[in-house]
Amino acid sequence: MRVVLTVPDFDEGVAFYRDALGLEQLADWTGEDGRVILLDAGRATIELFDERQAESVDRIEAGRRVSEAVRLAFEVGDLDSARQRLLDAGASAEAEPVTPPWGGRNARLRAPDGMQLTLFSEP
Repeated sequence: MRVVLTVPDFDEGVAFYRDALGLEQLADWTGEDGRVILLDAGRATIELFDERQAESVDRIEAGRRVSEAVRLAFEVGDLDSARQRLLDAGASAEAEPVTPPWGGRNARLRAPDGMQLTLFSEP
């Protein structure tokens, strides 16, 4: 599965997702029709939430309803360092990191392109 993000500022998107988040660049398919790179985001899963579940998780992770139809979640080894790197790269914090009832730690951010992100570390 691939997730395709169309970003308003390509250079900012590359700096954020590749350089700050650390996703490995696998290919550059830039051509006369436009710019595109392929980043390795690891194994993908899709979680389907109903509205009640989304509200519940938002309350736990962000203290209020903040999710939209799509939220990207990335497992990181050091949540605090990864969060700070992304904040330094232009993300905004949706909330402070939390320890959810299911364990680990989670942090909600919004990327410069507006995409909602969850960083999580396993217990």
